[in-house]
Formats: sequence, C-alpha cells, structure tokens
Amino acid sequence: MSRTISDRIRRRLHEAEGYLELDLPEHALQILESRRDWPGLQFEACLIHGESLRRLNRHREAITPLELATRLRPDDTRVALALGWCFKRSNRLAQAIDALDRVRKHHPDNALILYNLACYWTLAGNTSRAIEELRAALRLEPDLRSQVVGEADFQRLRGNPDFESLVMGPAPRL
Repeated sequence: MSRTISDRIRRRLHEAEGYLELDLPEHALQILESRRDWPGLQFEACLIHGESLRRLNRHREAITPLELATRLRPDDTRVALALGWCFKRSNRLAQAIDALDRVRKHHPDNALILYNLACYWTLAGNTSRAIEELRAALRLEPDLRSQVVGEADFQRLRGNPDFESLVMGPAPRL
C-alpha cells in the first residue's frame, strides 16, 4: 500500500475519532462503515466503532468490535470499561465482570476498574466482594467516594454497616 493511501486512511480514522470526541457518534460510524478494513489501524477502528455504538446505546452491537479490540490489546482499560458497560446493559453481568477482571491483571491499581467491579459485584449479589473492590478503589482514589452516593448500582448495599462505614468513614488507609 502506498504511503498516500495509508495517510488517507489514517486521516479518515482520525476524523472519526474527532467526531466521537465532539459527541457525534453517528458521524464517526458513517466513516467507519465506509471501509471494511483499516490496515495497521484495526485496534483503533474497533475501539472507535465500539465506543460510537455504545454512546448510541446500541450496546449489543458494540460488543463485537469491542471484543475484537480486546483480542488485539488485552491490556487496554478503555476497551475493558466500554465492554463491561455494554455487557452490563445487555444483561450479561458475568461477562462484564470477566472483562474487567482480565484487564485488572495488567492494571491492578486502576481505581476506575475496581470501582466498576464493585458496582457489578453488587448487582451480582456478592456483597463481600463488592465491598472489597470498593474499599480498594477508594484507597487508590478517595475522591470516588463522592460518586458512591448517587450510584444506583449500590442500592443493594445501602444500609449494610460495612458499606456505610466505608462510604461515610475516613479515607481507607494502605
């Protein structure tokens, strides 16, 4: 492939990414769907495609490109978070947990991964695991405590003394 064609492909993908950043996922999808292949840029194309579909609440459709992106870069937290989000909203909670558990092996100190795992474990009915993940997330990023108050996923934990002391108490210590 000539350099000119490669540069043109890269520019189109960058344009799609720009539309996504402007919160215009429909335009990003139009660009992505105009090509079948993205030589050398498959990961980026899959991520932008999946993220565009996710933002349009087309969660089930977003899973396919996001799973492909995960196979290409299993340690990418953006993909894992988006994939977990889509699995959760497609009533596939066990797969949402698996997606985040896999990426946690590469990023054990990522508070956002741990926070989302706490949400998913709460929804799965595993209170002790949810509190354990939330404790770890708050230890790494105490400012996340402000998110817990309005988080609907934690509804089952409200009133649990361990949860309440974690959320209302002082920042967890290392």
